Amino acid sequence: MLGGWEIRRGSMWRIAAVLAATATLAVSGCSAGSDSGSSESTSADSAPAAEKVDAIANTVPEAIKSSGKLIVGVNIPYAPNEFKDPSGKIVGFDVDLVNAVAATLGLTPEYREADFAKIIPSIQGDTFNIGMSSFTDTKEREQTVDFVTYFSAGILWAQRPGTPVDPNNACGKKVAVQATTTEETEELPAKSKACTDAGKPPIDIIKFDGQDAATNAVVLGQADAMSADSPVTAYAIKQSNGKLEAAGEIADAAPYGWPVKKGSPLAQSLKQALEHLIENGTYKTIATNWGVEQGMIDKPVINGAIN
Repeated sequence: MLGGWEIRRGSMWRIAAVLAATATLAVSGCSAGSDSGSSESTSADSAPAAEKVDAIANTVPEAIKSSGKLIVGVNIPYAPNEFKDPSGKIVGFDVDLVNAVAATLGLTPEYREADFAKIIPSIQGDTFNIGMSSFTDTKEREQTVDFVTYFSAGILWAQRPGTPVDPNNACGKKVAVQATTTEETEELPAKSKACTDAGKPPIDIIKFDGQDAATNAVVLGQADAMSADSPVTAYAIKQSNGKLEAAGEIADAAPYGWPVKKGSPLAQSLKQALEHLIENGTYKTIATNWGVEQGMIDKPVINGAIN
């Protein structure tokens, strides 16, 4: 995020601090200044219920099991993964998934807001049991905490139906993007340079202060396509009522993971709980509810960093 937050909530891509006003709002008729939890957003109340599985719950470290709580450090907003609805309740894909994991473990999640950069140190200091803020699992972070992977995210483009754009050959196209993102500072300039090096017209990079405005530019025909982090783009597509569709596939994918204290058996407990939710279909239902099913994984791992 901006203001000192780490790129890509980890390594390669950015975190947009202004995502409280996501693409969802623009395409559903809300103003750019609206809260991310619009009436059009997926309701946390529609999340599938999960039940305790004794065999998995019994693997939880005794100190956590006896407390009955899973203390979760979270930084918001980052819709659709974690943000607040109009009532101030923390909602999102990550939230529904952690709620289901906690229920499987027989625990009640307790969400505590913190600066993004302070979440991992707070896990190391036993203030939080896990982190839930779209953390990218990186080899560097694995030196200090363990990760349980639960999602794959990257860069995803969107376009209007019937007007196809190839993200790998967008020479001469108008592409909307949020300013200061990796898409604006790295991805699109590199692709545009490849165009000019080949004697083709450059990409017309149209920058906006907020992702909502960038998305709206595509819906209104002011841009041919948009580029953003895959969960953000997928959520915008889901909320667009058919006005947007994916252009190409997810690129530069890397795993999201829940950080836990290094060496803690809680990692295995979380992994087993997620495996259970994948097997019984709850994981897919939650991802589909939030329009992020393209990032689903088949099998969670502990410490699955690519870079």
